[in-house]
Amino acid sequence: MGRECPTPCCRRGVPPEYLYPKEIRELATGRPLLAFQTRNPLHHAHIAITQAALAELGEEARLLLHPAIGPTKPGDVDAAARMRAYRAVLPHYPARRVLLSPLPLAMRMAGPREALWHALIRRNHGATHFVVGRAHADPGHPEQGSWYPPFAAQELLEEHRNELGIVPVLLPEYAYSPSRRAYVPRAEANGERLSELSGTELRRRLAANEEIPEWFSPPEVIRILRQAYRGADRRGLVVWFTGLSASGKSTLAGMLARRLESQDSRALTLLDGDVVRRFLSKGLGFSRADRDENIRRIGFVASLIARHGGIALVAAISPYRNARAEARRLVEEAGGLFLEVHVATPLAVCALRDPKGLYARAQRGEIASFTGVSDPYEEPEAPELRLDTSQATDSEALDIIWHYLLSAGVLQVRP
Repeated sequence: MGRECPTPCCRRGVPPEYLYPKEIRELATGRPLLAFQTRNPLHHAHIAITQAALAELGEEARLLLHPAIGPTKPGDVDAAARMRAYRAVLPHYPARRVLLSPLPLAMRMAGPREALWHALIRRNHGATHFVVGRAHADPGHPEQGSWYPPFAAQELLEEHRNELGIVPVLLPEYAYSPSRRAYVPRAEANGERLSELSGTELRRRLAANEEIPEWFSPPEVIRILRQAYRGADRRGLVVWFTGLSASGKSTLAGMLARRLESQDSRALTLLDGDVVRRFLSKGLGFSRADRDENIRRIGFVASLIARHGGIALVAAISPYRNARAEARRLVEEAGGLFLEVHVATPLAVCALRDPKGLYARAQRGEIASFTGVSDPYEEPEAPELRLDTSQATDSEALDIIWHYLLSAGVLQVRP
């Protein structure tokens, strides 16, 4: 079960890590196989935990690094970078005692119940033991900390130990001891001050290109993360203009596009609702389901642009909150920043402008399901910006948007 084992996957022309459950079961026959679930790159603390668990199981035990490479939590580093980081840490384990095999599984961030599910999945892959650490699959609390009690997942698996068909390995929380120059269980600190680096602080240091201490992570992993991680001014950006027809969305998006093209180096794409309707969403009508599908398609395209570090400016009525929230989710899961701009020009002003004569036709009953007349517009409850172009000139509104982008640190402004 070494890192160079010839498997059927090699003959299929894909990397040898990508194994079917049956192949893992065949490789693991007759030996204890300890599975470790992760959605993040492995740092020294993870290495210490898995090494300690292996030591408990004896020299015959093998480790299955089984990372979830489907969608994870917004802000997580992408799966390709994580796989590079997993490969980089393999030499930290004894030769031929570790098997890396990615799992195409999305994280639900459901805490203890997800930990139970993860254990059953690893049992079906042939694992005999499963590591359960602190706050397993915890979504995190909005006001900091964990959502569930820190060791709730361990308690649930211990409760069902006899039914699982796989042995939960319940490990304590580890932290770094400067005096011993090693990771140790917190309970063994004996009053010693231990060193820590939170995920939030790690991301901040990566974004600012600051030093990451060697005790925290192997240098080869940090190099991979520095290549993969983009600071706010290098991440993909989606500015989503929503509002009634004739509110000024397309005008502002076009003006912002021209300013960005001259002052930011990232590739820029303008996704105007009318243009999208002609190409990407041709054939869709104006029922609620079709409107939601239109926004879903725009959100998906915008998320692809963001994933690759570009800027997407979207100008679409997008009248329904749930569809806009889905677009935000797609972009954020792709690692992009999402800025919702509600162009809140009043209906009366939009109808007075009426450059296409649509309001007049809708009021005469010639257009069914017209937003603002015979169909609702659900205003954003907490947009990043809210602008009324009847109270500010287009240039003033553009300056407000630009100032917001500057203050948020998301621009690559040229001198």
